[in-house]
Amino acid sequence: MPNKKFETGNPKIDQQISQLADLFAPSEIHETLRREILTVIAKFFLEHTDLGDYKLINTSLKELRHAFRIFLPYRDIRKVVIFGSARTDKSDPCYTMTCKFAEMLTREGMMVITGAGGGIMEAANKGAGKGKSFGINIKLPFEQKANPYIQGDPKLMEFKYFFTRKLIFIKESDATVLLPGGVGTLDEGFENLTLFQTGKSLPRPIILLEPEGGSYWKSWLAWVKEGLVKNKFVSPDDIELFKLAHSAKEACRAIHDFYSVYHSLRYFKGLTVLRFTRPIPQKVIDRLNDEFKDIVAEGEIYASSLLEGEIKSHDVTHKMPRLVFKFNMYSFGRLNLMIRSINKWVE
Repeated sequence: MPNKKFETGNPKIDQQISQLADLFAPSEIHETLRREILTVIAKFFLEHTDLGDYKLINTSLKELRHAFRIFLPYRDIRKVVIFGSARTDKSDPCYTMTCKFAEMLTREGMMVITGAGGGIMEAANKGAGKGKSFGINIKLPFEQKANPYIQGDPKLMEFKYFFTRKLIFIKESDATVLLPGGVGTLDEGFENLTLFQTGKSLPRPIILLEPEGGSYWKSWLAWVKEGLVKNKFVSPDDIELFKLAHSAKEACRAIHDFYSVYHSLRYFKGLTVLRFTRPIPQKVIDRLNDEFKDIVAEGEIYASSLLEGEIKSHDVTHKMPRLVFKFNMYSFGRLNLMIRSINKWVE
């Protein structure tokens, strides 16, 4: 929780911060955080004079604030971020597959996020259709221009920094789909896997997509098994962090199924809380305690309503059925498998 005594040490500045914080609408939840944010900025001003540091902080805050504002009206809609090569030609089967996949997602009521460039990104924005996708462009020395299917859309953003851009890709999406691509695509893929593997992002479908008979992800997976799993650089269970798919329909179904019963996860006072769209039968809970006891650090998995002390809000999650347990906080591949199993076992 935020530290209520977090101050600059300068009484005059701390008083001004307090007065400034009071100018905003009262909020029991946000008040302390508002003061901390203002205090952090003030402490930065007191401690630093380097122009480069000022520019970095200024641009980062501007990019994040702008992106949060753009995504805010769409927070209740599931979104899928699609990565792939900017060099993929329109005649490539991957281009056609991406276009079809994005169209299927929007028919399911979801939206699409891309890097706004050409190739696979263009195909995704094209398939999603007008008004149903986002573009998060990056400023490069050779200038990556936004593709014509997102150009002029109010949901097109432009970032200077890769790290703020990558943060928004993850924060504002519910699933990740990767098609064949170059260094940037692989970078995004490994970033997604690393964040999931270390618990820095919440569970999500991560899908490696290419047409039937393609060798790109097949070769990559062979390397992962031979170079990483065999040498014990990763756990065999980490293979469960992602899924291969060979058609737009299969990829769309994988995302739909992942959220068919499972809704979301949060950590609360040392507990892992899984939230669902419907109650989980006791026979399923018993099976979970039998087949996934290896990821439970203490006690067992049990059903629960809103936990005492959880913030009661107007969002949909506070009324949702829950499963609660003490997760060991490292078997994220097994956790992902457990979520997929619950979706399968609950009729």
